[in-house]
Amino acid sequence: MIYPIDFISIAESSKLIIPIGNWLLRMACEQLVRWSSQPEFSHFTIAVNVSSIQFRLPTFVNDVQSILGTTGADPHLLKLELTESLLVDDVEDVITKMTELKARGVSFSLDDFGTGYSSLAYIKQMPFDQLKIDKSFVQDVLDNPNDATIARTIIRLADSLELAVIAEGVENNGQYEFLKQCGCHAFQGFLFSRPVPVKDFERLVRKQKS
Repeated sequence: MIYPIDFISIAESSKLIIPIGNWLLRMACEQLVRWSSQPEFSHFTIAVNVSSIQFRLPTFVNDVQSILGTTGADPHLLKLELTESLLVDDVEDVITKMTELKARGVSFSLDDFGTGYSSLAYIKQMPFDQLKIDKSFVQDVLDNPNDATIARTIIRLADSLELAVIAEGVENNGQYEFLKQCGCHAFQGFLFSRPVPVKDFERLVRKQKS
């Protein structure tokens, strides 16, 4: 197993991130199609991280639309996660691409919110659906008053902008309960499961429902 932190920088510097990103998008869409015939999973969404290098390609919107078209996936179940680094340069291009894909039904999440240099004015202009609280704030939310305040503020900001909010890196019940009390309703992290293959994920879902 090779983790993203070990290979993404190499993939980006070599531009291999572009074919990797398209392959990943296709895999996600094909999985959505497989789930569409299973009532217990047909409403599930899949979020895909998009590299800034891939997003800035002039063909990005057409590439996504082509993959959606050839796979037959429901675009309303596909979420693209963008990082704050995208919001620094050529904001108009970012907004245009997001708007075109939003019109098709694709949703967007702003990943690692609060760790970069994005302007709140830009976020207000961009058609995001969700903010993601970075795990660097979540991991010490019970011990560090500053992290607790930041997490609470992001949740309030998302609510005021009518955006959903999700916390990443939730590893224990204390973190979960604190964030839940602050108004966060979506979570990801080892408290729920470590990354697993699709078949194991499906078994976990069935087990929870039984």
